[in-house]
Amino acid sequence: MEDPSFRKKQKPSNLLLRYAGLAFQMMAGIGVALWLGYLLDKKVNIGFPLFMIIFSLLALGLLLWQIVKDTSRHDR
Repeated sequence: MEDPSFRKKQKPSNLLLRYAGLAFQMMAGIGVALWLGYLLDKKVNIGFPLFMIIFSLLALGLLLWQIVKDTSRHDR
């Protein structure tokens, strides 16, 4: 049988790993969006980083929505 105090000690480290994973996912997602926007801006050559701005804001919005959804779960 498992000690209940052991389970409580395990939970903060799981939360830390979960939030660190979300932070890495956010950085990687925004980085990929910026890179794709840069490539598309370079190909279109309009003189203004339009696609970098659009893709980065879109990625930021989607990632923030995912973070809110993941952190507001009631399975704690």
